[in-house]
Amino acid sequence: MADISADALAKAKAKVDQLVPGKKVEITVCDVTKEAQVKAAVEHLDAWGGVDVMFNNAGIMHALDADAVETPEEIWDLTHNINVKGVWFGCKHAVLSLRRFKKSKGSIINTASVVALVGSATPQLAYTASKGAVLALTRELAIVHAREGFRFNNLCPAPLNTALLQNWLGEDKEKRARREIHFPTGRFGEAIEQANAVLFLASDESSFVNAQDFTVDGGMTKAYVTPEGPSQPPAPVNNAAKDKLDDE
Repeated sequence: MADISADALAKAKAKVDQLVPGKKVEITVCDVTKEAQVKAAVEHLDAWGGVDVMFNNAGIMHALDADAVETPEEIWDLTHNINVKGVWFGCKHAVLSLRRFKKSKGSIINTASVVALVGSATPQLAYTASKGAVLALTRELAIVHAREGFRFNNLCPAPLNTALLQNWLGEDKEKRARREIHFPTGRFGEAIEQANAVLFLASDESSFVNAQDFTVDGGMTKAYVTPEGPSQPPAPVNNAAKDKLDDE
């Protein structure tokens, strides 16, 4: 696992060690805007036999990200450096690793977003544009490397029930309701629901899935008028909130 935050990595590793004790998990601090750091993180896996699966999930949505008039240039550049350049570096060095070990298959999953598929009247222009770039980048690489057996797919999540989003929404009921109303199920998605989609895309069970925008949004992007009433069905519990896995 790689992240820019050493504290976040240590916390994530401790949770993995708790839920699946005895499994080999290594962590490395990495700023995805720095190619040398991405290269080093990927080449660290040479001792494991190189990359088989790469999940490029690092990204930001800055609080100052707004519309074309109000978004500061430095926020635009920061967002694209992380959300687009970071994905490019990850893809580049995954391909080099797969080739270095003469592998005939590999899966690279890049996190995009539903905001790259639909428009929004609550603008986050730098973020939206960056995720549109990820869609195009992934699609192109999927075709370029198809005969090498390297698959590239986008994960397109809807807004998730994460601390980042919930802290941003805070106690603003109107801001929260404006977003929740678009979900047919009446709730935000959970991280575990995205993780299960990534597991499928990483696995050989998805061997004929390539160049796709894999949308995990509870039907949001297909909805016009959504149902009324309480949220259904109940949301699953994220592994981060568990002391042990369900099948134990």
